[in-house]
Amino acid sequence: MPDRTHTHGKRVSRITEARHPLDMLTPDEISAGRAILEREGKFDESSLFPTVLPVEPPKDEVRGYDGGEFDRRILYVVLDPATGRSVECTVSLQQDAVIDERVVPSDKHPYGQPPYTWTEFMKAEELVKASPKWQAAMRRRGFTQEQIDLCYIGPLAPGFFDYEEEVGQRMIRSITFLRDHPNDSQWAHPVEGLLTTLNLTTGEVVSILDEGDVPTATGSGAYDDEAIGERRDDLMPLEITQPAGPSFHVDGAEVTWQKWKMRVGFNQREGLVLHQVRYDDDGEERPILYRGSVPEMVVPYGDTSINRYWISYFDAGEYHLGKNANSLALGCDCLGVIHYFDATVADDDGTPLTIPQAVCMHEEDFGVVWKHTELGFRPDVRRQRRLVISYFATVGNYDYGFFWYFYLDGTIEVEAKATGIVYNGSGEPGQDDPHRHEIAPGLYAPFHQHIFCARLDVEIDGPDNMVDEVEAVRIPMGEDNPYGNAFTLQRTRIETEGGRDANAAMGRTWHVMSKSRKNLVGRPTAYQLVPQNTPALLADPEAFVSKRAAFATKTTWVTKHHDDELWPAGDYPNQHAGGAGLPAYVADGESVDGGDIVVWHSFGPTHFPRIEDWPIMPVDRYHFEFKPFGFFDRNPALDVPEVEDMVGASCCSSGAGADAEGGASGGRAPDTGESADGTGTVAYETAGDCGCGAGAACTCGTDLAGGSGGCTCGSGGSCGCCGGDDLPQFTARPQ
Repeated sequence: MPDRTHTHGKRVSRITEARHPLDMLTPDEISAGRAILEREGKFDESSLFPTVLPVEPPKDEVRGYDGGEFDRRILYVVLDPATGRSVECTVSLQQDAVIDERVVPSDKHPYGQPPYTWTEFMKAEELVKASPKWQAAMRRRGFTQEQIDLCYIGPLAPGFFDYEEEVGQRMIRSITFLRDHPNDSQWAHPVEGLLTTLNLTTGEVVSILDEGDVPTATGSGAYDDEAIGERRDDLMPLEITQPAGPSFHVDGAEVTWQKWKMRVGFNQREGLVLHQVRYDDDGEERPILYRGSVPEMVVPYGDTSINRYWISYFDAGEYHLGKNANSLALGCDCLGVIHYFDATVADDDGTPLTIPQAVCMHEEDFGVVWKHTELGFRPDVRRQRRLVISYFATVGNYDYGFFWYFYLDGTIEVEAKATGIVYNGSGEPGQDDPHRHEIAPGLYAPFHQHIFCARLDVEIDGPDNMVDEVEAVRIPMGEDNPYGNAFTLQRTRIETEGGRDANAAMGRTWHVMSKSRKNLVGRPTAYQLVPQNTPALLADPEAFVSKRAAFATKTTWVTKHHDDELWPAGDYPNQHAGGAGLPAYVADGESVDGGDIVVWHSFGPTHFPRIEDWPIMPVDRYHFEFKPFGFFDRNPALDVPEVEDMVGASCCSSGAGADAEGGASGGRAPDTGESADGTGTVAYETAGDCGCGAGAACTCGTDLAGGSGGCTCGSGGSCGCCGGDDLPQFTARPQ
């Protein structure tokens, strides 16, 4: 049952002991696995751990689990910084052993490196600042030693361009930013035309590109109190309370809310993961998703300058989104009655690192879920509500929020929010640039994309699913369309693995259907994937980024499920030549017309930065919906209660029929004939007196009788009362 004592503030879940095979890793488990590796001599004191991830058991084992002991397996990627050699070690905690070991083939085509560690970022800054060539380039630009000492080195994954000195090596590039003081926003002062490339294994500065004499932007990027000036003083406090507590119930990692049930997970690569999402349909728990996450994103830049032509962040595969998750704050990141989940990832040395309050969960009112008003009758209306499960990650200059919404009508929505600070370059003020916008004098923000990829391990009424591509079709005027008004839809079964394009003009969607279950009218039960229809990857198909981020070239992919096919851009997109991930998964062309399948969906903005995006960007939101389409036999939100049922007051319903007194049981006010009190024919007014039942409160004007005598509404106003013995009534007068 929901926690009725949690009426305000927060509760926090800390998973300290795994109670289910899909629970997130605990601190003790990460430590225990590391101890096994240490005992077996798999690392030394200089080793780094770029990746530590749970290895989920096969689906059949999970579905059959009914309590008792279970094995926990953990993948550790161990990097030797001195040689650049990385090894995957899989540990079984139950067996107390290393059960699998594999060298990461970073030195063989198509290459690929593990993600970077924070330790390597610090090393990169030290190497750049110690370089005589870099110091000479800075002095050539006229910078003082104080400026050189204060500058920020921004290390980034180098992409892949088949450069001889880079292939198979652990490389990183860096751009230099000035700071006027230690707390200055470095993003305001990019040093244009200066690019440093490093070999992290040898510690060598491989190249320094130094071209041009572009002046460095000097304007402030500050957004503190001093820079902002006087703040608004007329924005009043907004408090959200739930006097009876929230509607959700938390049991370990399992969440139950309004017929929804799911397990909340988290790992350091993809961040938030939701397992076993199901819906209680009249006592039957019907599966919808086995697993859902946003396991990758790419941010390709469309600028040809030496500072940015190579930039294409893979924020999960190159940096790990979960490891960069924020600790969320009550009233700031999350507002209302909040339940948090702590998350534990691994630090660079393989020891557990707990991120307090990494995942936020709460309820939100979301307007109207359904409503209808018949002419002359009072409206029937119910409020929509949604469960929100979210986290934020900060990767360099950008901050990303990942939100999963669950609605009363069975809809799931996935939303990515982008904020933070745009990545800038400098230039001569007042220029028109085909690849950048000037957002402050001499400060230019390049055009770029943020393409997120969601992985939906679908389970619509079980693991036997299929997908139809559905879109509107025009019918030429003629025998089949004699009046020219007709149109229809077209269904195309996706029979084999592959990627599909969006078609906004025809409203293309994808219906994920059960192969074995039919609904009330004999059609397969289904959920519909509704895209936002934003551009796919805009880079040329022959560009390296198109090969490395092939997932982003299509809107939706359908693949056969395999346990090891988790990552849209492959296991190691960092410095990978391309072709891994989804292109490799679909290469064998397996049938997806039935059986266990996975649907992948890419979405997100093409960003042409605005002046209003500086010095910190307002949130941009991008989303898709996964909503029932014949999954239920009627509107599943019909049973949402009236407000009266929840708080003892209602302005929302005509009810099923009035009692003889016209009291609390409701009833429709007729459009003609007798008024509610039998005094004559109804006429509606927008000014005058309204009669409210005992204990009711006026919704406009002046309360004439302490909530029992009526309201006076001003001209053009609308009478109404909430609470007490009567439902709100239209004003009626004898005619």
